[in-house]
Amino acid sequence: MIADQMRDLIISRDLKPGDRLPSDWLGKLESTVAKGTMREAMKALETEGLIRRRTGPGGGAFVSALSGDQAIRLVSNLFLFRQPSIADIYALRKLLEPELAAGLAGKLDEPAYAALQAMIHLYDHEPATAEEEFAQRLAELDFHSLLAAHSENAILGFICIFLHKLLHELAVCRAIYDKPNPALREVGLRFQVPLLRFLRNNDADGARALMLGHMIEAEQYMLERAETVRPRTVSGQSSII
Repeated sequence: MIADQMRDLIISRDLKPGDRLPSDWLGKLESTVAKGTMREAMKALETEGLIRRRTGPGGGAFVSALSGDQAIRLVSNLFLFRQPSIADIYALRKLLEPELAAGLAGKLDEPAYAALQAMIHLYDHEPATAEEEFAQRLAELDFHSLLAAHSENAILGFICIFLHKLLHELAVCRAIYDKPNPALREVGLRFQVPLLRFLRNNDADGARALMLGHMIEAEQYMLERAETVRPRTVSGQSSII
């Protein structure tokens, strides 16, 4: 309850990251509850990433902002022991990412295009090793996360990046990415190069249709490959083959 009150006060006073928590209402709260209760409330807010505490001269409690990466890690823990399926993830990707792409048409600046082109350059060549090919597969997924990071709709962008994070971490997906597939790199390039062209030309309909087709094709590929990486028990331990 104390942590909730403090959170509400931060919002009502329109405090920003870096602002010190006002000593007047901190003192008022401290006078109404036991020190241990207050300490636990502060610890809860610090764990959530809403405040940070400094000791020494100029120390105290300050408002902090939870980063997108921190938030995604926290939400990922929710699915640690009940992992979604590939079909679950792509059911959302097919709905959200075409709209994300359409929303970016004509909106990206030159630094954003340069960053996306640099991401493509990570896998526009034949990999020298199996490790490099695996890294290229993850980089292709990161291309989508980079797109999502530029979305004007922060909620849409966050959800899409979170879905990419799930694909990064699912054991079955990592097993799929780990298997050599030279043709897959060309498939990604055939999608991403024209997508950037649609975005530059402010063609929202073209970007939406292209992304939807790509999501459908990617889902089919992942589901087909998932059938080939079935669980196997070795010496009492589960592994993926």
